[in-house]
Amino acid sequence: MASKRLPEWIRKKMQYNRSFMATDEIINSHGIQTICTNAKCPNKGECWSRGTATVLIMGNICTRNCPFCAVGHGKPEPLDMSEPERVAKMVKEMGITYLVITSVDRDDLLDGGASQFRDVMDACRNMNDDIRFEILTPDFKGSQAKSLEILSSALPFVFSHNIETVSRLYPTARPGGVYERTLRLLNLASIRYPNTPIKSSIMLGLGETEAEVIEVLEDLHEAGCTRVAMGQYLKPDRDSLEVKEYVTPEKFEWWEKTAREIGFDWVMSSPFTRSSYHADA
Repeated sequence: MASKRLPEWIRKKMQYNRSFMATDEIINSHGIQTICTNAKCPNKGECWSRGTATVLIMGNICTRNCPFCAVGHGKPEPLDMSEPERVAKMVKEMGITYLVITSVDRDDLLDGGASQFRDVMDACRNMNDDIRFEILTPDFKGSQAKSLEILSSALPFVFSHNIETVSRLYPTARPGGVYERTLRLLNLASIRYPNTPIKSSIMLGLGETEAEVIEVLEDLHEAGCTRVAMGQYLKPDRDSLEVKEYVTPEKFEWWEKTAREIGFDWVMSSPFTRSSYHADA
């Protein structure tokens, strides 16, 4: 059983300031969803106070039901064709120069939503040629090659897809996903986009062993990943998976060193690291 008491290094106060309130007002005025709110990210206060947020496109209803995630699941609404323009207007108003775009899983779409990612980036570039992107995509089940082809017209960007956890825990933590399918997507992306940084993220604290995490890092590196983010899993809802371990900041520092020794050239590893946390660093 996980400890009921959060360790000191996990406690984080929400930051409310003028920048936070301005970010909140702009996001809401354009009807934009964010992963910050939908996934109950502990870094929301910090990021919104810096005037940045991670956009969640294609609605807030996921076609999968991963028990580590707070995002709702069920039957999604049809795509909103006004979304790319609304995101672009939000980005312009906020003055964002590095935008992270993610989405729910959309297994109901033939391309998994790749065309919506492309259209959002195109709309943002139409308003600001200098904007840079990081896209955190679904695994594009059944359409990986097609989806990557669609996205290729929107280069350059950082391509990211999260492996989330070790292979053994997939049936428990990510029942709609397949470990090998995630690695295949990352590998296909590294081949199709040879000059593009390929990124993935891992949650720690779900009961994984040190040897299993090292295996994941080696698998990711072999698949073509050059960037990796490692953070502490925190239970977002009452019915979510329990935390098995609170990993110390010192251990996260060790994981950063280990990942760099394996060959990653960009590593972020700390209790509060999430896939889009300080992504522009």
